[in-house]
Amino acid sequence: MRTLAQYRSFPRPVRLLLLNQLTINLGFYMLIPYLAAHLSEGLGLATWMVGLILGVRNFSQQGMFLVGGSLADRFGYKPLIVAGCLLRTLGFALLGVVDSVPALIAASAATGFAGALFNPAVRAYLGQDAGERRVEAFALFSVFYQAGILLGPLIGLALTGVSFSLTCLVAAGVFALLTVLQLKALPQRGGSARDDCGSVLTQWRSIASNRPFLLFSLAMIGSYVMSFQVYLALPLQARLVARSEFGATAAVAAVFAVSALVTIFGQLRITGWCRARWGAGRSMTAGLALLGAAFFPLLGAELLPVTPDSMAATTVGIAALIVAAAVLALGTAVVFPFEMDTISSLSGNRLLATHYGMYNTICGVGILLGNLGTGWALGLARDSGAAVVPWLTMIGLGVACALAMRAMRVRGLLPVEPELARIGGRHRAASRARGYRVPSSVATDSAPDSDRGVDVLAGSRRPARMTPTPARATSDRGYPNQWHEDCGLTQPIPRIHSTVTSPRSAMSSQSQLDLPADGPTPARRQRMLTANNRRG
Repeated sequence: MRTLAQYRSFPRPVRLLLLNQLTINLGFYMLIPYLAAHLSEGLGLATWMVGLILGVRNFSQQGMFLVGGSLADRFGYKPLIVAGCLLRTLGFALLGVVDSVPALIAASAATGFAGALFNPAVRAYLGQDAGERRVEAFALFSVFYQAGILLGPLIGLALTGVSFSLTCLVAAGVFALLTVLQLKALPQRGGSARDDCGSVLTQWRSIASNRPFLLFSLAMIGSYVMSFQVYLALPLQARLVARSEFGATAAVAAVFAVSALVTIFGQLRITGWCRARWGAGRSMTAGLALLGAAFFPLLGAELLPVTPDSMAATTVGIAALIVAAAVLALGTAVVFPFEMDTISSLSGNRLLATHYGMYNTICGVGILLGNLGTGWALGLARDSGAAVVPWLTMIGLGVACALAMRAMRVRGLLPVEPELARIGGRHRAASRARGYRVPSSVATDSAPDSDRGVDVLAGSRRPARMTPTPARATSDRGYPNQWHEDCGLTQPIPRIHSTVTSPRSAMSSQSQLDLPADGPTPARRQRMLTANNRRG
């Protein structure tokens, strides 16, 4: 009910995009999990040929995200979403009726490039229309996304039991219906007028010069490598620990089901909790650390003194897989909404789809290299008996990514957080009362200078400097200070215009002013009047 209520609270275009994403994943995962078996068993193709056809699909999507994002910024988001759905309709229909290798490669490339067209456009459209509720919108986006992943294979399994061609035609029909729906119901959206200025290469160079964005993209590569192990390392581990083919298949199904269910039922609560207590920067740091910690159960299962190939070893191994999948889903749920919102903020609301496309391309290359490294580690573990190597590698990657994100937050390279990260216990009331915000060296192009700030408790290594703020009934931050005029103060009150190195020093620096939102105490008010008279 909470998900439905939050869904209804968004404007119609956002609701339509969320429903579209559910349907897109439903149609995609209805077919793709069974494509390899159709090519190898149904058509009798060699294994290397199957790998080539699937690789073409993956490259056409991951390698072309940047092109799709640039096209979306130049021609608008709606045309690219419609074109992507139409192209995937043709690609899926073609997969169901052709059996020659050239035609299969062409169909596979079409389905991949379709994703490169509409994925950046959908995210940019959602980020633009959701406005200040971007984090909530992307949290709900994740719920619909995972719901499609969960339901799609179940429907595809039933259809493939009849005929793979039927599965392809139904999937194509889903995307055909989406195409018509976008044309009729989705309003036109696009980037700002300045997004059309300059050539595509000039726009790419401007994004490449956005240092905080590039550093953020590099820091987040590890999150995709770790979360991708649900499709690589965990299924392979299931086959090693299960005592039968059916057991391995059931374990893999359980891994996917747990991963999807954690997101569907926990995403909104997780995002709300993290946003209220940590803010974006701390949430992403904690989420990356949590992704790395997900591999501790697998490491522990390898170190337990149990007899190999015994029932105890199988039980422990499968339990470790389930727990690892759940923690991976939890870490992804913590990171994803803030990650998408951060990309939008770092772009300065300019060339938004191109930024998403560049980000996906960078992470796609990272996933490729990461999977090569993971495959090497898994092979080393199998050949040398060092079964802990893959899991230690993933844990180390999680620690490295969390430290990189923390370094970005401390150095002020992350965008302004819209509200104070609330800490618990006896400090919570003080943190709510001391809601001062200070400008950061990184702010979006669209925000005026007076609105650029970071939370005092966020931390930075720049020395503080004091600048006056004119007395008025309401501050430029929206904090009430009517008592300022009531006291007859004519001198400006100093305001901190920088961040501090730690929460402890933040509280110390803040105590010099200690101007609560509801006004000073009577004794403090009298001291301020006395000081003002002396200055006068």
